[in-house]
Amino acid sequence: MNTVRDEGPRLLDPTQLRSFLVVSQTLSFTQAAHRLRLSQSAVSQHVRRLESTIGRVLLTRDTHRVTLTADGEAMAGFARSILQVQDEALGFFSERAPRGHLRFGVSEDFATSRLPEVLRAFRTSHPHIDLELTVGLSGVLHRALQARELDLALVKRLPGQGHGELVFRDALAWVGAEDISIDPRAPVPLILYPPPSITRILALERLEERGRTYRTTCTASSLSGLRSAALAGLGVAPHSKSLIPQGLSVVGPQHRLPRLGDIEYVLLTRQGASPRPVQALSEAILTNQAQLQQSR
Repeated sequence: MNTVRDEGPRLLDPTQLRSFLVVSQTLSFTQAAHRLRLSQSAVSQHVRRLESTIGRVLLTRDTHRVTLTADGEAMAGFARSILQVQDEALGFFSERAPRGHLRFGVSEDFATSRLPEVLRAFRTSHPHIDLELTVGLSGVLHRALQARELDLALVKRLPGQGHGELVFRDALAWVGAEDISIDPRAPVPLILYPPPSITRILALERLEERGRTYRTTCTASSLSGLRSAALAGLGVAPHSKSLIPQGLSVVGPQHRLPRLGDIEYVLLTRQGASPRPVQALSEAILTNQAQLQQSR
């Protein structure tokens, strides 16, 4: 068991917990410092002091990467719970709690995720913010944000694009019914979102690069429609690997489908949106990033 010397009282400092939690999400002290608007040395000091308080090593660090220890995985869960309860208490009693109306757009990918639990906790801790939720395709939400119809949006983007604040990166996978069979000599049967879908664009590009023919067997404008078509065995769909709807599974390599690469989920803010409600919900989303990567 890895241990460090306990140099202080065994009380968990919320500031140290928040710094550790963001490092555990980004696996980068540099990115964590940017997100927290602190210096990298301050974030490192917070993590060291937290390790000293509990007498355990939470992160292993070298020149190439940061990884969580088993104790670090456990602490990440505790930190999320502690910070959530603290935010709820402060929000309840604070006379300066954020107020206003916030129009929030969310990608269809999160329709079967644990997002409702995150939003429920947010409503409890910020009872004076009226939340209006819109669920849709990322391309549609992008346009709604530009048209000033949304204040904040959680959407997909291609890796390497600079716009938005990164929430998490995920692999894309081909998904379908567990018993689906694809004839390698026939066109690949596809279940796709309509344009301007990012996953649609990537799927078609990868198939064309490999010289695989394809046919669209279903175009679904919602995740429930995509899931129903896939469960019926109509074809395969490109989808975020950590958010696969219930009943579907990753299509195996025996079908020789091309690799799809990664996708990123980011928060986009409308210029001129009320800053305090936007900041409050953004922090709730970023703090609960790991929870958002779980399907119900």
